[in-house]
Amino acid sequence: MTRSKEASEIRPIVVTGSAKLLASGRSEPLDRAIPAEVPVSLTYNGLSHVVMMASPAHLRDFVIGFSLTEGILSSVDQLLTLRIENTDKGILLNAEIPEEIYKDLVARRRNIVGQTGCGLCGLIELEQVARPLPPIVEAPRISQTAATHAVAALADWQPLNAETGAVHAAAFADESGAVQLAREDVGRHNALDKLIGAMAEAQLDPATGFVVLSSRCSYELVQKAIAARIPALVTISAPTELAVDMAKEGALTLIALARPDSMLCLHDPFDVMA
Repeated sequence: MTRSKEASEIRPIVVTGSAKLLASGRSEPLDRAIPAEVPVSLTYNGLSHVVMMASPAHLRDFVIGFSLTEGILSSVDQLLTLRIENTDKGILLNAEIPEEIYKDLVARRRNIVGQTGCGLCGLIELEQVARPLPPIVEAPRISQTAATHAVAALADWQPLNAETGAVHAAAFADESGAVQLAREDVGRHNALDKLIGAMAEAQLDPATGFVVLSSRCSYELVQKAIAARIPALVTISAPTELAVDMAKEGALTLIALARPDSMLCLHDPFDVMA
């Protein structure tokens, strides 16, 4: 077993021998890049906790972000060590955390089995879906102009999606709309976890900006944003009803269907978008 490659080494898989089918009935040979999607198993102190389907890049960011948004860890410093191993069945992420935190995790343990686009599968207790989180208390630093700038810049931070057309992105922008950091993954919730982990490592204060997502706004994205104390979320596609309800409960500024010429303000608790 070897340590997983750094993000700069991860490349899309190029499929040779595929064909482009034309309306005329003819076909043309085509090499097409497709993104890798592999099982990623996360364990804490040897105890298996979750298996997710994810892009095999920025896995340390993923572990940190997932651990923070799930309330397992409260700071990066609590991740003592991380061992990343490749196997013929997937990637093993072996996290070592303080014993007292591990004991608390065991006491409230839940089983989660994630699929691309789904973070719900395998929950033992339904009430854990909408776990209580303290609401946002300070107005976010965002404006319509800043949101428009960030949305327009997002494509420049999606190199993997540019090659494959099949990968989500999450980006953190400052109050002017300038993107500071971004992460990609086949799963939208994984992309956000990776971004949150990278922000924590870089000591970027979430209150100084907002997050832009290349996906629809589902409930788990709102929940992760509030857990990470991200005060505003801008998404390219529409939200679900539960996502909007959670945003209202958590005082999260929620913007959806963001386009260069318009966007939909779903919740603006601090009247910053007026």
